[in-house]
Amino acid sequence: MAASVFASPLYGQLFATGETGRLFTDSAEVRAMLLVEGALAKVQGGLGVIPEISGAAIHRASLEIAIDPGALGGPTGQNGVPVPGLVAAFRTAMEAPEHAQYAHWGATSQDILDTALMLRLRQALALAEADIRALLQVLAQAAEDHATTPMPARTYGQVATPTSWGAVLAQWGMPLIDALDQLPALRDTSLWVSLSGAAGTSSALGPKAAKTRAALAAALGLKDPGRSWHTDRGPVLRIADWMARVTATLAAMGDTLVGLTMSGIGEVTLSGAGGSSTMPQKQNPVGPSALVALNIQMAGLRASLQAAATHQHQRDGAAWFAEWMVLPQVVLTNASALAHALKLSEGINPVPARMHAALEDGLGLIHAEALSFALADQMSRPEAQAATKALCKEVMDTQAPLPDLAARRFPDLPQGLFEAASQMGTAADDARSFATRARSATAV
Repeated sequence: MAASVFASPLYGQLFATGETGRLFTDSAEVRAMLLVEGALAKVQGGLGVIPEISGAAIHRASLEIAIDPGALGGPTGQNGVPVPGLVAAFRTAMEAPEHAQYAHWGATSQDILDTALMLRLRQALALAEADIRALLQVLAQAAEDHATTPMPARTYGQVATPTSWGAVLAQWGMPLIDALDQLPALRDTSLWVSLSGAAGTSSALGPKAAKTRAALAAALGLKDPGRSWHTDRGPVLRIADWMARVTATLAAMGDTLVGLTMSGIGEVTLSGAGGSSTMPQKQNPVGPSALVALNIQMAGLRASLQAAATHQHQRDGAAWFAEWMVLPQVVLTNASALAHALKLSEGINPVPARMHAALEDGLGLIHAEALSFALADQMSRPEAQAATKALCKEVMDTQAPLPDLAARRFPDLPQGLFEAASQMGTAADDARSFATRARSATAV
């Protein structure tokens, strides 16, 4: 098995990451670092920190020169960071030492790496946003179509009271709308430029350090934090936390689908379900299972990233290295979960007949809550609960349906009490409210 399922030719289609996967390659990282170096030089040239002609030359070269990541392996192994080797290779490739000497002026490796990381995280968030919007559009239409399609709700895995399929879809979708709503603030508080020098004091950046940082942020479309954040991994943690919450929401969707497609329940079928190597009848819920597995992985990654956020003094190699190991996996885990959820959403097929049958199964015990509240109009609430519990026990003992026993014992019960449609509460409204909100959230 490959070290990462995301980069595996064998497992890569099971855990596809789409365009996001291309952001976390060595080539993408080198290209992002060169963009930062070029933008920094151009900004410094404009501010007179370095000769303007040199800044323009470095910026132009950063867009034209390609550096082989493989050639940086040796220096990275020696220095513990790829930037020194990158800067040396870039200066050589420029073939203009009079200008190249000003590349990387006053910056430190972490400035370049962290800023380059934020450029790629910005793209990753944009791709995640697009996937969530597409997913919400599918869920919204299905929720509206099935706002009143009755089915059993389940708590602790057991039939509880009636709900609707549309309400179940809304339960998955509402947290995703919340995630969309949180993105503007997340970008403002986390997609930061980094430029504060070796120890975070900007000592080598000169008297225009603050202006340089602000100008670099503007040039790259990032935010200026107004300070050093070398040891403050809050921006990284906030982005990872957002991705973890999205992944958890999708895993809940997957877990429920695993249950609903189980033999004996079958209230949902999945287009393109997986097959067995030996059992022809099997339709395995591969996509939902992958969602659950990805969330399990995310939990471990998130814990590791939390530990890696503790940096000693003003710079910490060990904590920083650990972040490099974990953060790309966090982003790719979320991307893969979104890819699975989007594919799944277009192939989820509710089976209303099975849902209706499930409501009728169980000798009508699903109506026990409604019965207890109806009886509360004839007696005290504790007495109504006790009477309903006694009837439920009698149902189990005699195998007679609850509606039949209740009708004989309490002939004045309301008409339609034991119909699922009368017990769904706000389910239909919840489904339609979600559909409306989702369309508003995804409108261009």
